[in-house]
Formats: sequence, C-alpha cells, structure tokens
Amino acid sequence: AGLQRLRLLARAARLPLPDLRPAWPWRRLAVVWSLSLIGLLLVALLLPRSPMPLAQSTVIEADRPAAAPLALAEIALTVVPPSYTGLPESIESGFEARVPEGALLRWRLRFDGSVQAAELRFHDGSVTALAADGDDWVGERTVLRSTLYRLHVEAATAPVVGADALHRIDVVADAPPSLRLLQPDRTLSLVEPGQDHWPLRFEASDDHGLGSAQLIITLAHGTGENVVFSETRRRLRGVGDARNRRYQYRIELAGSGFEPGDDLIVRIAVSDNRQPQPNRVEHPSLILRWPLPESGDTGGLEGVVRNTLPAYFRSQRQIIIDTEALIGQRPTLAESVLIDRSDAIGVDQRILRLRYGQFLGEEAESTERPTLPEPVDAVDAVGASDDPHQDDPHDGHDGHGHSEQPASANASAGFGRAEDIIAEYGHSHDHAEATTLFDPQTRALLKAALDAMWQAELHLRSGRPEAALPHEYQALDLIKRVQQATRIYLARVGLELPPIDFDRRLTGTLDTVRSRPDSLVRRESPLTWLVVLHDRLERGQPIDPAPLKQWLAQEPAPVDDPLDLLAAIDRIERDPDCADCARRLHALLWPLLPLPPAQAELRETPSAIGRHYLRTLAEPAAAPSTGRASDQPTDREGRP
Repeated sequence: AGLQRLRLLARAARLPLPDLRPAWPWRRLAVVWSLSLIGLLLVALLLPRSPMPLAQSTVIEADRPAAAPLALAEIALTVVPPSYTGLPESIESGFEARVPEGALLRWRLRFDGSVQAAELRFHDGSVTALAADGDDWVGERTVLRSTLYRLHVEAATAPVVGADALHRIDVVADAPPSLRLLQPDRTLSLVEPGQDHWPLRFEASDDHGLGSAQLIITLAHGTGENVVFSETRRRLRGVGDARNRRYQYRIELAGSGFEPGDDLIVRIAVSDNRQPQPNRVEHPSLILRWPLPESGDTGGLEGVVRNTLPAYFRSQRQIIIDTEALIGQRPTLAESVLIDRSDAIGVDQRILRLRYGQFLGEEAESTERPTLPEPVDAVDAVGASDDPHQDDPHDGHDGHGHSEQPASANASAGFGRAEDIIAEYGHSHDHAEATTLFDPQTRALLKAALDAMWQAELHLRSGRPEAALPHEYQALDLIKRVQQATRIYLARVGLELPPIDFDRRLTGTLDTVRSRPDSLVRRESPLTWLVVLHDRLERGQPIDPAPLKQWLAQEPAPVDDPLDLLAAIDRIERDPDCADCARRLHALLWPLLPLPPAQAELRETPSAIGRHYLRTLAEPAAAPSTGRASDQPTDREGRP
C-alpha cells in the first residue's frame, strides 16, 4: 500500500494542474465600457461652453507656480586661528563652531533665489553686514568671547527658511602657562654647612607655546629695622619644544653678596605668546635663609617668626655636652663615680622627657597626691598615719604618673568651686591642648624624639653613656625639626605707608568720619531681583528680561555658561506666550538663586499625647487621699 501511494504521488507531480479560477466576464465588461463612453459624450454635448478669454486666463493661472520660500543652498564658515597658536585653518559646513580666542571667522552663503541684503545680528547688538560676491554673500568677524547670532535676510519674493534660528559660537580662552617646581622641593630652605650655590630647576608648559621666562632675585640684607633690599632679574633659556620646556639656573652665593642673617628670595615668572597681551604666571616665592648663630637674645625680628615650643627644649644640647664630657673623663673615674654621674645625667634626661611628653598628652611620673584635710577630732580619735599612701589605691605606682603639685596649692584653691576640687583632689587624664597644639606630622616628630629620649635615659641610668650618645643626638635632631615645623616664615619686604594728607592733619575735623551704627541691619542680597524674576516665571506672569541681560553682560561673566540663558531669554522675547520657553528659563535660573539666610526653626507642634502630657504638668497637684474606700472602686455592698 505504501509503495502504491508513492507511485501515485510521483505520477500526480508530473501531470499539469487545472486552473480552477473563474473566467473573466469579457462580455459584461465590454458593455459597461461602451455605456460609460456614451455617457461622457452626452455630458460633453449638453454642458454650456464658456467664452474664450476666460478660458485663456484660467490656463495662465494654472501654469504659474506659487511663490516658494528661499533656502540656503550652501554655507561655509572658515575659522582662521591667531598666528601665534600655530593651528591650521578649518572650514565648517554650518553656522556653529568652536574656535580659539581671537580667531577670524569668514562666512560665505549662497541662496537659491534673489536676495537684496543679508547681515549677521549678534546677541550684544552688534551687526556684521554681508556683501555680495557674485552669487555668494560673504562677511568676516574676529571673536574674542562666546556669542549667539542669527541670519537676517531681506528678499523681494519670500522669506528665507530658518532665518530666525539662533546659532552659537563657543570661544576657547587661551590658558596661562603652568609651572612645576623640580628643585628645591620646598619654599623655605636653610643654608647647609659648606653650601656655595643654590640650584633651581623647574618646567613650564602652555597650550599654544611658551614665551619668555624670567628669574627675579631679591636679596634682603641686614637684621631688625636695618634691612636693605636689592633686586636683580635674569632671563632664562629653556630646553625643549615650544609648548614644554625645562629651565635650570644656579645661583652662586658668594657672588651675590649673601651673608649670615640674609634672605635670598626668588620668584619665577613665565609668559606665553598670546597677542596682544601675553598671559603671565608667577610661582610662589622661594626663600633661602642663612640664619644667624644662636644666641640668647630673641628680640631681633628674623622675618616674622613665632616659636610655639618653650625654650627648655634646647637643654637637650646641654645633656649631650655633659655626656661627651663624662665619656672623655671615664678613664680617670672610678666605676661607682661613673655610674653616679651617668645616673645624674639620666635624671636630667628624664625630666626633659617628661616635660616634652606633656605636649603629647602624657602625664608626669612619680607624683604625689595631696591628702584630704581631716578634722582635728577625727585625727585625735583615729590617730595620724605614718604613711599617707598606705591606703591610697591610686598612688604613683598605678602604671602612669600625674602632674606634680606643690603642697601650697590647697591654700590657693577656691572653696566650693567644682573645677578647683577636681584639679586639687581629682585624677585628670586629659590636657586641653594635647590634641590641638600640633598637626599630625609634627606630633609624629615629637613621638620619635620622645622614643629617642627613652633609649638615652635607659643607657644613662644603666651606666653606659657611650650607648646613650647616639640616641641623644637623634633626639636633638628631631627637636630642631620640630622647631622648624612650628615656625611661620614670611618674606621680608619693605614698608610702604600711605601718604599723609597735610590738609586734614591736626585739624580735629571729624566730618568725614562716620560712626558705626549700633543696631544690626539685615544684609540684603544683591540678587533679590533675580528671586523676584524667578517667582514671576513660576507663577506664569510676564517678565522684563532687561536686568537679566545686563547682569549676564558683565565681565567676567557671573555664570559659567551665559549663552544658554541668553538663548532662553531670546525665545521669550520673540514669543512671550511660549510656556515651554518660560519653563526652560525658570529651570536655568534655579541654580543661580542665592541661598536663603539661616533662620531659627520653629518648634514642632506636639501630638495629642504630648498635649495631654503638657496639660497634666500644668494642672495643680491634687491632695492625696488616705481612705481605702476612696482609693479603690467598690460594689453596692461596699466591698472592693
């Protein structure tokens, strides 16, 4: 059965299939077409004919094309950067472009119809007229800042498509050069022993090319009020290309007249090739100081110096002198004498370490708490103790010491003052200035110096002065670094006082002197009008954009991108009923509004439970009842 089925299917595939679609009704179609043709002929014969002139006029009107609006067939905007930038010319195929500062823009426009006049109108009111050059209209303009403009065309037949569109030109300002100091690595340097020159190295870069570089050297000679200033300038030549250069200069100290007590102040100035006025940048002053030998007199004005550490830190040098003297005398001293003298120096080192540690919030050691004054009767009844510390659970052996107080401190303490009682008999672990006196870097130096003193004290108390000496020198070096870190240096400059007006001097006239008012006057924000403008836009009321345009025309611009605001203002001026334009300007003004002044917050209204609690507190207290029957509810029989 399966084989027979396959044979039938193969035979059916070879036979042509019959066309089962219905045949076209050719006869009926011929009859319909004939009747339609006859009807059209009857209609043409029966309709009345119009006169010949009207027929000719209709044909002319039908053949005349309607006046179509003009359109721009071609536009080319050529950007010619300033010559000092070294940038090539570029051609834009539209009205908008991003150009360098001072670039020359050339427009070339071609229309597909007749144009009588054309000009470019900018948002600041200036106009650039376009002149006819054959079939093109050309014009040029130098731009110094970003601007908005539109094309205005006068045509005899129809307006130009897109002539009202606002276009934008973004101007990229020429950035000033950037300086990076390579040597020295700090702004204040001290002359090292044997130093005969001061090397300077720095590098500069600019976006369009570097100009001249100059080194301004000022020598401040003398001390106190007898300071003389001399200034010299040196022109530098760098190594590198036009945009990145490296400069170096070596100042010979002997040839510059640099002596102890003087300051050598150097300023580095670099300019670029910007025209007509180059950008100039100066690096902060570099100071090389040759300090005077140390002396006990601190009355001289060495710049403006403020020591924040006490003078007893300098006694570390005396400890080193005593230790070196002991080491030199060791062969002639007995062992017991050597140990005693080394232990005495260790005690001095310990005292200095304890004072030094107070700046880190540490406490003194081996302190003695003052005893509480006891009544005479109690002393007689109990008996005075021979050891005032035998029952003290918090004596000097608790693992940390406390600041030492004299016995006479009890007499100076104020009676009944809590702070005096705490300071006299309490146990204070904190110091007010322990965590705020120094910055973290200086505190790290203090901690390192304290550790070095610990090691020096350990070896000195053990009778080994040779082993303590390196730690003493390390502590001294760290102390000097701390002293330098806690000073503020300012370059010494000449004093320039304003000239004296001899017409008003010694006249006693106070007409021009105004007294300061006692009452506080609320400061009004200078942008109050901007808040009013924003509120009117929010309520959908008409606005006057003139103050906003004057504010944006300031130099420099009060906002980062004033062109967006100017474009929104232009749309509102051209269509005051545009709701979308008003919302756009409203959104742009929101980030520019001044912050409101801080005001006291009103107390929140209490809830129902809170109000009930306040009423309960305000009600007078009821008298307490003593009877059991009045305290508890009872039934009819009087049982609770």
